[in-house]
Amino acid sequence: MRILNDILFESSKSFDMWERTIILAYVGSISHGTYKAGEIDDKDVVGIIAPPASHILGLKEFGHRGTKTIKRDPWDVVLYELRKFVSLLLKSNPNVLGLLWLEDDMYLQCTPHGKLLIENRDLFSSKLAYNSFCGYAYSQLKKMEKNAYLGYMGKKRKELTDKIGYDAKNASHLIRLLKMGIEFLETGRMNVKRKDASMLLEIKRGGWTLDKVKRTADELFKVLKDVKEKTPLPEKPDYDRVNELLIEIQYELLTKEIAG
Repeated sequence: MRILNDILFESSKSFDMWERTIILAYVGSISHGTYKAGEIDDKDVVGIIAPPASHILGLKEFGHRGTKTIKRDPWDVVLYELRKFVSLLLKSNPNVLGLLWLEDDMYLQCTPHGKLLIENRDLFSSKLAYNSFCGYAYSQLKKMEKNAYLGYMGKKRKELTDKIGYDAKNASHLIRLLKMGIEFLETGRMNVKRKDASMLLEIKRGGWTLDKVKRTADELFKVLKDVKEKTPLPEKPDYDRVNELLIEIQYELLTKEIAG
């Protein structure tokens, strides 16, 4: 926790970031149960920041369009301003939606206002998840097929890509996203911690042929489309109630700050 506290402190000169963090949690491979030290994963952390009045009522802004990314090997920290985070939730962005469906031990910090978001997570669930999960999965498929040595690739990942002819990490993300999307549309619940973690690890370590990855993905894309027609989820999120929730959280925090 100390290193994360240092990272948050160093990333902001205008206010106490830790004090304004309503949720901070492990995401990515750690939350999926597929993280293995010494392999090709970073330690991914996502936080939700409720900025002070100077950034809500005044001229100051948080990060770049409400997002701040901090990298300090092996840590990869992404911080979202509360309003930005909620806007992404309403679009069923898989990378942020999962933050409200984590196992309890994944939360490094969760204030009462953070818990309020989690308790109301169903407000953000909708059929929009189909396009979101499908789009993100397709993006992983394209990255995997390009077999490009992108800047974020470490030595071990490049070596594995050379060996098997495709990016196994993208392939693992592809299959996971499709399976998570299917489960979410079927049940309205997001299973972030994966029961199929051993299979995803096998893929990530290059244990599947490219042909097997693509055949499995094709089958899952078809299932996802079929599930979309039967999902119990509403067409769209409950925008009015989400708006009320956001106002409630920000009003309470700002009132407390100004009174203080």
